[in-house]
Amino acid sequence: MSWECVFDELGIEEDFWRYQNDEPWALALNRAYNDRAERIVGRRLLDETPSDPRRRFPPIKQLHDVFEARNVWSAGSWWLERSARNEDELARLLDRVEARIAAMREFLLPENWNEEKERLLGLGVKPPLYRGQRGPVTFATSVYGVEDLLFLIMDNPALAARFRDAILGAMLAIARTLDAEAGLAPSQPPRRFQFNDDNCYLLNPEMYEFFGFPILKGVFDAYCPGPRDDRRQHSDSAMSHLLPVLAKLDLTWTNFGPTVTVAEIREHLPHAVIHGQLAPFTFSRNDERGMVEEFRRDFAMASEKRGLVFATAGSINNGSRLTGLRLLMSTIQREGRY
Repeated sequence: MSWECVFDELGIEEDFWRYQNDEPWALALNRAYNDRAERIVGRRLLDETPSDPRRRFPPIKQLHDVFEARNVWSAGSWWLERSARNEDELARLLDRVEARIAAMREFLLPENWNEEKERLLGLGVKPPLYRGQRGPVTFATSVYGVEDLLFLIMDNPALAARFRDAILGAMLAIARTLDAEAGLAPSQPPRRFQFNDDNCYLLNPEMYEFFGFPILKGVFDAYCPGPRDDRRQHSDSAMSHLLPVLAKLDLTWTNFGPTVTVAEIREHLPHAVIHGQLAPFTFSRNDERGMVEEFRRDFAMASEKRGLVFATAGSINNGSRLTGLRLLMSTIQREGRY
């Protein structure tokens, strides 16, 4: 379960902004939620520990900063605003991005980084690593727009390829910079990377293989190329048509949208641990019959080759109840044995 579920469970108005910015209030909700969780499922599920600002690294710029996309709060969530609206603007933006890639450390880290790093290392606090990113299609559509990205790939593949390569180059530069600050080489653990790419479904297989696939492959080749390494893709959308392309990456962890079946995933990704495929709204609407039926369906599909962690096929939404979780736990205990 996730913190988004506290509101409906406790019968209070949803306020994501306050939860993220008023820590005493958020921790009070977590404690109240955990009291219920302990009674219903036997465990305290959410963190109740106050953060210590003295043990926090100063903010580091992110990939969207490299591409000049502002991250704004709107309609109860964070959204990236476009930073280029036509091909000329995109080309000029990429000029600036490529210059930043060449000097990523100077761009990425704040002025007080060296002093704070020395102080925090003395406290035993390690610098953050870069092992997860909003996926390439979702990121690119945020920077340039959905329709404009599609037309760009079809009408100006040279500029689209430059955009693609800049995303990959910036990601690798960020990862190398933060690894160096942490004293790590790319060959050292943790050997993992996760992409969250809900919008990948917008591209057909040919377009995805041209634009999205090379970015995933470039990052995975650098940071998790081994057969036992952790190559992750979350895409809570209807993206079954991309499975043959993703198969070339040999993903080892998946969390795809609810229209994608366990059987389809296993056919194309034989080594992946499948996290799914319970429809999030089946869970958040407390559809008890549907929850049990979807578990039985997925368990049957996984019975031959296994490798299923039964979870929501995408995010856990507010409305998902602890009683529903207990029902699933009971069903798995009674019916989930191979």
